[in-house]
Formats: sequence, C-alpha cells, structure tokens
Amino acid sequence: MDFLLDDEQQALADAVRGLLKGYDAEKRRTVTEDDPGFDEEMWKKLADMGVLGLPYPEDVGGSGAGPVEVAVVAEELGKVTAPEPFVEAVVFAGGLIAACGTAEQKQEHLAAISDGSVLPAVAWHAPDGSGEGVTVNDDGTLSGTKEPVLNGARADLLVVLAGGRLFLVSGADVDSHGSRTSYRTVDGLRAAEVVFDQTPATPLGDGSDMSESFRTIAAIARIAYGHEALGLMDTALRLTTSYLTTRKQFGVTLNTFQALTFRAADMYTSLELTRSIVTWATMVLADSSSTPAKVREAAFRSKLQVSKAGRHIGQEAIQLHGGIGMTMEYAVGHITARLTAIDHTLGDGRDMVAALSTSLTDHGVVEPLP
Repeated sequence: MDFLLDDEQQALADAVRGLLKGYDAEKRRTVTEDDPGFDEEMWKKLADMGVLGLPYPEDVGGSGAGPVEVAVVAEELGKVTAPEPFVEAVVFAGGLIAACGTAEQKQEHLAAISDGSVLPAVAWHAPDGSGEGVTVNDDGTLSGTKEPVLNGARADLLVVLAGGRLFLVSGADVDSHGSRTSYRTVDGLRAAEVVFDQTPATPLGDGSDMSESFRTIAAIARIAYGHEALGLMDTALRLTTSYLTTRKQFGVTLNTFQALTFRAADMYTSLELTRSIVTWATMVLADSSSTPAKVREAAFRSKLQVSKAGRHIGQEAIQLHGGIGMTMEYAVGHITARLTAIDHTLGDGRDMVAALSTSLTDHGVVEPLP
C-alpha cells in the first residue's frame, strides 16, 4: 500500500504550510490572549483557500475531498500549534451536519461553514460527565447545561446532543434564551458553559435518534485529532533534537551525553509508531468498504496510541529542554498543553482502553501450546 501523498495532496500541504508561515509561540500567545482564542483573519484565509470546505460535497459548497486531505491540513496546523478550530468546527460539527442533516440543512449550513461566515460548535458533554445534561421540552425547545463546549461562546451555530437526537441552535437564540460563559482551557484556547433555557431548536435531519451517527463522526474527529497531534509531536521532536545539538554543558553540546541521545531516540520511536497507527486509521476511514464499527475501532486504537505517545514526547521535550521548556515564550510547553487537551477531548487513553476491552470476548480462546 502506498502511504505517500500524491501531487495534489502535497500541493495542499505546501499551500497550508505557506499560509501558516510565521506562526510561532509568540504569535500564538498573542492570538490566544483574547477571545475568541484564535485568529479570525487566519480563519478567513483558510476559508478563501478552500480548506474549511474540504470534507463536504461540491454541491453544497465544499471541495469533495477525502480523509487524507483533511489529515494533511490537521497535521500542518499541528506543526505550528495553530489555535484555529479546524477539527472542532469543520470535521466534528460540520461532519455531523453533513452526515445527519436534511438536504436543505446541508445546503444552508455547510456552504456557510465552508466560506467562513458561520463557525459551528458541538455541545455534547454534560458538566458532570453523566447523561446529556439537556432535555427536550414538549414545545421542542431545549433546557439544561452543556460544558465544556469548545468555542461555544464564539460559535454562530451549535449542534446539540439531547435525548440521542441532534438539534441545531443559533448562537443568537442561546444568548436570548440562556447564556454562554467563556473561559480559557489548559492549552490556552476557549471553551464555554452553555445554558439553555427553553431555547428554540431545530432537529437535525428527520429528528430520529442519531446516537449511532454521532459515535461515528466522533470517531472521525478522533482520527483527525491524531493527525494534529502528529504535527505537534513532530515539531516537539525537531525542537528537542535541535536544542541538544546546540546547547552546551561542561564545554560540549548536550547530544554528547549518550543518555540524552537515547531519550531523544525513544521520542522518535514513539512518533513513528504513532504515525503508522494514525495513518492506518485514516486508510480504514478512506476505504469505502469500512463499516462504522470498523472506523470506530480504528479511531479507538489510534487515539490510545496518541494518548500514550503525546504524554511521552511532551514530557520528554520539556525535560530535555530544562527550565526554558516551561516558559511561555518557548513552544514546547504550548505543544505539550495542546497534546494534553487533545488527549482529554472525546475520551482519553483510559476511555479508549475501556472501549476496546469490550470486544475482547468477541475473539475465540486459543489453547496454549503444550
């Protein structure tokens, strides 16, 4: 199987990399100081390049690209620790609309997401982690609380999970029939507590139970997060090896000390193992014969590896840099914070182990060799 990018995919990577040129720790720190926690101008540039419409069909304003193209963009964003919510808005929220919406809803909302005029967010998590936190009233309005909602205070459109069904709620309706309270997350981005108080809502699709579709789109988002994490880990390793070859101690560069070189080599091993598993998950997703159950299992496996490798590479990058690794002015601390946030979004490594362990009984028992 050929895992190399074709000419068009490489051109996409080069174009996104060129657009993001100059995104460093200082710029990221400046951008994330104030709401909404990302660069609105950069978001518009991504829209003008066609990046925000990549996964959507052409007849609704998208580009009709596949999972590999989405992966390319997510990885390039990860390499510079860009705070733009590509996975959250385009892959997850937009993916739910594309998978579950009516023809009219897709035409209206996916075109607006693609051109950058509407920023969507998914409200799926209850504050206490149990249940869905929001109920559907007899008149079709919503009441309850969702938290955290990534980019929830800035979002123009919310995709809300309630009673197994999905609903579209405009940000303006939440502001007039509820509230949104924004706060910084561990990686410097934004989430919100969103309170619904008899808030008008429109069922997404035919109003039936969408739990199965939600789980599948969440799996697709996990795979995309894996590629963003690959970009982050790649940069962390590059910065660390560069530091070891330039920083001197006792008159020699740090890479002279074999123990430090071995630790950097272990980081490389973690990165390449993760690249293999995340790329495999993307190939599963790109295979038209893959069932939703197979896609979800691939997402669980890739997310588990991302969880383990992200923690390993992030912590080692800080340790091998020493005190500078903890400063706001240097990139590896921001990278590690973002890897931590990705680990805890849509389930962490422990959740992935729990999900995978449920399938252990599906396998036959192998008799030990005599």
